Amino acid sequence: MTDAPAKPPIGPRTRLCMSLAGRPGSFGSRFHNRLYERLGLDYVYKAFTTTDLPAAIGGVRALGIRGCAVSMPFKEAVIPLLDGLEGSAAAIDSVNTIVNDDGRLTGHNTDYSAIADLLDREGIDPATPFLLAGSGGMAKAVAAALRDRGHRDGTVVARNPVSGRALADLYGFAWAPDTVGRTAALLVNATPVGMAGADADRLAFPEAAVAAAEVVFDVVALPVETPLMRAAAALGRRRISGAEVAVLQALEQFVLYTGVRPDRAVVDEAAAYARSA
Repeated sequence: MTDAPAKPPIGPRTRLCMSLAGRPGSFGSRFHNRLYERLGLDYVYKAFTTTDLPAAIGGVRALGIRGCAVSMPFKEAVIPLLDGLEGSAAAIDSVNTIVNDDGRLTGHNTDYSAIADLLDREGIDPATPFLLAGSGGMAKAVAAALRDRGHRDGTVVARNPVSGRALADLYGFAWAPDTVGRTAALLVNATPVGMAGADADRLAFPEAAVAAAEVVFDVVALPVETPLMRAAAALGRRRISGAEVAVLQALEQFVLYTGVRPDRAVVDEAAAYARSA
């Protein structure tokens, strides 16, 4: 990489980007701020949570905050507060990225493209049967990516029969209320199970289902080694981690906010830095 100009000191022209999450983490802040530093961009990134989503989005608009990442549980609730949706977000009714263009807020979904890219990279055959745990915003992104790749033999597993059936019906998959006795070659966890907190030590799928699978995909980004990922490793199953999703979707957010696409070496270095905290 050629030497980039030094990052300007924070001042009146500095552009702010942020994230809103129920459980804010450090990965996004460290990743984006590292790229700003390496590329000499006059931006700052900060993570937030909120109990007043309309006020928070009003602040994004009123303060000229350039971009806002959106995580659980806000990916669907934020939609009525925006001025428009880009194609991927509109198609799946879920937003993980807001771009502010002079007060006009547009919702995007970079989770969808990240998941589709990873499934392509891993060469997952669209004929592969799957179980998808979850029915929220991330599960929508996964279901849409699977459907659009040609997957037809799949089951959405969700305890909530209303949201679970709705998601399954929307994409032409089956629905089940639990994972008991169910197996498939591809397992995808799109729930918070395995994240820090009350669900940190739980397996998203029974060990028997992991043993019967060929590929295990956990979209939980932190910790990287969730109980599901550890179980898959112990059983010698192919793994796709949420950390990979986090990097790809954050990179696309960075491009939307700044108009700059860093080269692969810079992205890899920033990702390693972000995980080192």
